[in-house]
Amino acid sequence: MEPQQLGFTPQRPVGWLAPLLLLNTGLRTLFAILFGAYLDKRELQNALSGDSFQQPGTDGELWLDYVADLGDGFHATYSVAYLLAQPQLEVGGRVLPRGQVLLMGGDQVYPVANGDSYENRTKGPYRAALPQPPATGPRPTLFALPGNHDWYDGLTAFLRLFARRKDGHIGGWRTQQRRSYFAVELPANWWLFGIDEQFGAYIDDPQLLYFEKAARNLGPDDRVILMTPSPTWVKAAKKPEAYDAVDYFIRTILAPTGAHVRLLVSGDMHHYARYTGEDRDLITCGGGGAYLLATHQLPETLTVPPKETLTRSASRSRDYSLVSRFPSAAQSRRMSWGVFGKLPARNTGFATMLGIVHTLTMLAMAGAAGQSGTIQRLFSIPLVLMLVLIMTGAVLFAQPPGASSDKHARHWILGLAHGFAQIALAAGGTWVWLQLPFRDWAWPGPLAVAAVLYGPLIAYLAAQLVALYLLIASFFDVNVNELFAGQGIEDAKSFLRLHIAADGTLTVHPIGIDKICRKWVADPHGPPDSPWLRPDEPLRTHLIEPPIIVDGPAEAAPAPAPTPATSGTATPGTATPGTATPGTATSGAATSGAATPGTATPGTATSGAATPGTATPGTATPGTATPGTATPGTATSGTATPGTATPGTATPGTATSGTATPGTAAP
Repeated sequence: MEPQQLGFTPQRPVGWLAPLLLLNTGLRTLFAILFGAYLDKRELQNALSGDSFQQPGTDGELWLDYVADLGDGFHATYSVAYLLAQPQLEVGGRVLPRGQVLLMGGDQVYPVANGDSYENRTKGPYRAALPQPPATGPRPTLFALPGNHDWYDGLTAFLRLFARRKDGHIGGWRTQQRRSYFAVELPANWWLFGIDEQFGAYIDDPQLLYFEKAARNLGPDDRVILMTPSPTWVKAAKKPEAYDAVDYFIRTILAPTGAHVRLLVSGDMHHYARYTGEDRDLITCGGGGAYLLATHQLPETLTVPPKETLTRSASRSRDYSLVSRFPSAAQSRRMSWGVFGKLPARNTGFATMLGIVHTLTMLAMAGAAGQSGTIQRLFSIPLVLMLVLIMTGAVLFAQPPGASSDKHARHWILGLAHGFAQIALAAGGTWVWLQLPFRDWAWPGPLAVAAVLYGPLIAYLAAQLVALYLLIASFFDVNVNELFAGQGIEDAKSFLRLHIAADGTLTVHPIGIDKICRKWVADPHGPPDSPWLRPDEPLRTHLIEPPIIVDGPAEAAPAPAPTPATSGTATPGTATPGTATPGTATSGAATSGAATPGTATPGTATSGAATPGTATPGTATPGTATPGTATPGTATSGTATPGTATPGTATPGTATSGTATPGTAAP
């Protein structure tokens, strides 16, 4: 289909190392940081509707989809949008219906926000995936949180698209929010809060007042999903104050209500990663369409708030462990080596710029070589200018303006080393040039030969030197983003499908796409709600890890038959008259519950914290006993330790992650 028929123009992926884009994005970022307070429209949003929203679901249950970092190249963005729009997906032997709510977690457009970019990179692809509301059932709703790229114009285009009048919609999804943040009441005592941190700076007062009003409806029985624009829990490992705003929000708005924040979810980092701890899970899922980001550099453990930040005196620091990532660390390392082939091929403008700089440097060096004295050669004005240009560019490339020199000496060292390496390459190229006969030709003959022959060759060699620098620098955790941005890897996408059951159980299904579709077939004559473009070959999805049970009801039916362990250790339970059946741990640690006479039926250890006498992590209260034996428990993440059953009566319990206090069943 032509753009005129689609209503938008499909876009190529952003070339992040293009010289003009680097300059433009750098200036916009600098202006946004310097003048963001003057362009901040969040204060003005106080005049807009301050109501929270309700999503009652169907029969007390609700399906939600989460996607972030989506508005980049068409093929990747539409591959994810197409899957999100399907009535249902069969993943890992499970049938998962389309979300009744679509959550966009930030960076809905690249490289900068404006009306045309949103239309061609976000709204158009999602409208093509779901042109009209479903023929049956309620119309799905959409809530979006702005990321840093949405903020580059001060939220003007974002608010126009996502927070407009009552009939606002993107294809078949209806937009409801009136601000850049939102609070949504979900079924079974669940709430969704999406907070807007402008470039991670702070949460404005009108926003705090909005959430204070919404939080009046929360109580000790409520549980909260908190959406943030950036995974500050990961970034706090390098910048301790990064998590301060989120910690302040939880401590001052949510904690006084007694409600429990059970899940933090964010995008911004273009991969999938999950950390789990005693109180909650922390999920990064930024696989909506932007270039893939490395996972092998992720810290194995996190402490938030970090002990280096001042908020540690107000909030207790907790430890979280990395339990899953996509792609795997091994895959991520292998992908790093692809920079040698992909960087020059995908960034021709960047390679051309390197070729021009090196050609001018060679001509300056060749001219200086004709000077009579050493001093005159070294201080030739054109040569000095080119050397300063190379060194400055190399250092700035390694040392972003926001990095502090006292804590980032390795940036300076690597930047200087890269600059000297480029100068050495230029000197070597000059020596070769001086051995050739072209230098004696009449002017402008040498310049023409340099542009036609020398320029392309030195451009390729200089690009390979940049690739080598990026690979080496990544070992020191420097320029890792540029290492992958330069490759522009579009595969390995991800999104979340969440389910709130009528009994209050929240299950997260992390869905991965190993390979996106790059060839589409037009289908303009299908039903009104069917996609306009279909993949030439079926898009294949898989569960990145087993479904994550973030929280469960106080009482639950016995667990299903266990699945093979993917991570963790299961040790068998021991029974004296009575039968202990297996428990499954999906997140956290399960400890044994002591039972007086009876049979211990399976406890499911999921993610969360336990309190005594309730079905908590690894605590199974016993059922009716008959003599038998104990069969082993199976763990998918965490450790399940033995439960001991003696005769008596008990009912099954469901455990959440963290440390469980034993529950005791009377005979």
